[in-house]
Amino acid sequence: MTASTYSSKHFLKKGDILFARTGGTVGKTYYYDGSIGKAVFAGYCIRFRFDQKKVIPKFVYWNTKTKRYANWVNGIQRPSGQPNINKEEYKSFEIVLPDLEKQKEFICLLDNAEKCRNKKTQQADDLFSRVDSILLSTLGLKFPEFNSKLTSAVHLSDVKADKTFGTGYYHPERMSVISTLENSGILYKKLDDVVNFMRETIISENNPQNYIGLAGVEADTGELSGINENATGQAFLYKENDVLYGRLRPYLNKVLLAEKNGICSTEFHVMRVKHTKELLPEYLATVMRSKLIVSQTKHMMTGNTHPRISNDDVKNLYIPIPDITIQQKITTEVLATQKKARQLKIKAEHDWQAAIEQFEKNLLGE
Repeated sequence: MTASTYSSKHFLKKGDILFARTGGTVGKTYYYDGSIGKAVFAGYCIRFRFDQKKVIPKFVYWNTKTKRYANWVNGIQRPSGQPNINKEEYKSFEIVLPDLEKQKEFICLLDNAEKCRNKKTQQADDLFSRVDSILLSTLGLKFPEFNSKLTSAVHLSDVKADKTFGTGYYHPERMSVISTLENSGILYKKLDDVVNFMRETIISENNPQNYIGLAGVEADTGELSGINENATGQAFLYKENDVLYGRLRPYLNKVLLAEKNGICSTEFHVMRVKHTKELLPEYLATVMRSKLIVSQTKHMMTGNTHPRISNDDVKNLYIPIPDITIQQKITTEVLATQKKARQLKIKAEHDWQAAIEQFEKNLLGE
């Protein structure tokens, strides 16, 4: 839809707060400050607009980040079917309302705390993004450039070997990555040659512990997101040191090295290294998160609404396999970098929660 599709009443104004009314995000809030430009809100949200002579909207928003608000949401939502809270119920949430000057003081303190958290989080993300450069520099590879072109010539033998034929599959970017590996002097192989794809299923309702859904894995970082999804229907079994690779929208780059046994969504490919003396699971996870893989998979997806990489196509991904000592060097540096990044994120969240708790105590006069 275009902006002209909506009437003026649909557009957000600075100071509006959106409350999610249903589903897995019920109770979550968003403060519209106008920085993203003209915007409308989704049907699963309820918009509240405030009399700014009596209350500063940002003060209300910060109240929705407190433990008191979280407890209220958990207590009032209806769990039958999809969790939901209606508009009248949201109106019933009570807040302590000091004078406007005091509200400004609270807002300033939490705005500053949020800036500190965002700064530390960005520093952590910058560290996570170093993984590619660590991998490529240690392998002595330069990420290839490619020229876009309308036509390409391919060998029939290549088509037969890959079992797939399509314009995207032989996109110049994907082919340039493969060509770089071919000319690198480093041993490289298809995934199917070095890992087993595990597809042992189980009914997940009977085994809710250690379940990992796609939302439970962060994009790009290889970290757990902390989002716990309900386990429904079939799931795959995985073991410690298996690599879980998200098949839905692979450009999101959701890759996890399993630290213990568990079950996961069938939207993961579960990969188990065949010979750990030739290929380290930690190294495999690092490579699978790299641009070397993303530049292949984003041209191998099928489906428009929910693009995936198929079981056959993921087997045809090419990965470099250097000497085991090089793999160890890469994984040691990557793990050290990830540890620093993880500590920064933990520190950022700890400081933020402390600021919210102090806000709540000061507000309630504790």
